[in-house]
Amino acid sequence: MRTMTEPANSPTARVTRSLALIVFAGCVIGGLSYGIRSSFAVFLQPISTDLEWSREVFALAIAIQQLLWGAAQPFAGMIADRFGSGRVILLGTLLYAAGTALMAWSTTPLATHLTIGILMGFGMAGCGMWVAFAAVGRAVSPRRRAFAIGIVGAATSFGQFIMVPIGQAFLDAYGWQTAFLLLGAIALIMVLMAPMLRGRPETATTMTQSFREAMHEAARHRGFLLLNTGFFVCGFHVLFIGTHLPASIVDRGLSADVGAWALATVGLFNVIGSFVAGILGDRFSKKRILCLLYLGRAISITGFVMLPATPENAILFGATMGLLWLSTVPVTSALVAQIFGPQYMATLFGVVFFSHQIGAFLGSWAGGRLFDLTGSYDTAWWISVVLGVFAAIIHYPIDERPLERPAPA
Repeated sequence: MRTMTEPANSPTARVTRSLALIVFAGCVIGGLSYGIRSSFAVFLQPISTDLEWSREVFALAIAIQQLLWGAAQPFAGMIADRFGSGRVILLGTLLYAAGTALMAWSTTPLATHLTIGILMGFGMAGCGMWVAFAAVGRAVSPRRRAFAIGIVGAATSFGQFIMVPIGQAFLDAYGWQTAFLLLGAIALIMVLMAPMLRGRPETATTMTQSFREAMHEAARHRGFLLLNTGFFVCGFHVLFIGTHLPASIVDRGLSADVGAWALATVGLFNVIGSFVAGILGDRFSKKRILCLLYLGRAISITGFVMLPATPENAILFGATMGLLWLSTVPVTSALVAQIFGPQYMATLFGVVFFSHQIGAFLGSWAGGRLFDLTGSYDTAWWISVVLGVFAAIIHYPIDERPLERPAPA
């Protein structure tokens, strides 16, 4: 009697296994690269105190990291679009791990800016979540693209939930220098994931555009410019909160453990937020989802600033912000692919992400600078509220329709 099940070696089964490996590798890479970097927030206050630095020194190192990550991301995307993601991830991981481990010997501002600033910045362009998003986005059908990217986004956030407490535990048990060595060793796990993404990109579409044509088309599209502006706000929020939330909570009279767990809670609840955003992005208007996400951030931050400083309120803020944290990413990524197609996904993602990282640079650096000037984070928090409302407004005019291009000759 013939079975109705698909043979294990059938073409369909092989494609399914290949897709599963790509998604799995993307999840591990996203989780580790984002999680380890997120754990650096718990080091800001103890390193600044131990080395007698202002908070601006460490915050500037993170700001440099984010800016270089963004500047290098379009070029990493070009290489991934041309040759596949595996080689990019391998090189990026080695730079990332080296920058993390060498921070153990960084006792001057210059050394700190070189290690977790410059080395990690370039490393994250190669092994960060955007290369993983592009690899996964190319591998799945447009109908399920936002959902698949949402899965990787959820895993990325879960990495934050796991690695922030681990970073705090390493810090408590061994001190910050040994903690950075251990985090650098963990980062090398990403090397094992690179072969799963080694294949050369293939798309279901013919090569309808040159690279120059694609960039010119995007630059003239108003929606692309608005997405860049909105993602600038996302970067400001994520890096200001990701760098300064634990210290802000400690400044309000709570313990360092509460600060670490509040940031970890952001990652845990964004597992839900990214997953749900991916599902909603395949079913509803992506620009309207983005409007609601940014407005929700403004409301959540307002509540955190105005409510009393208690452990419960700190964790509540982590939970609400977590639902809105990286949930912008699968929707923004899928919207870029929806409008412009998959051919230059990694490159166009990289351009949008550079705008995100300019905001991230300002969020990280300005948070430390404003604290040093005023002795409080209040000004930076209220700037974040205003930016959230602004981002909610500017996403609404975006034209979501796919671009129509003449058929190739």
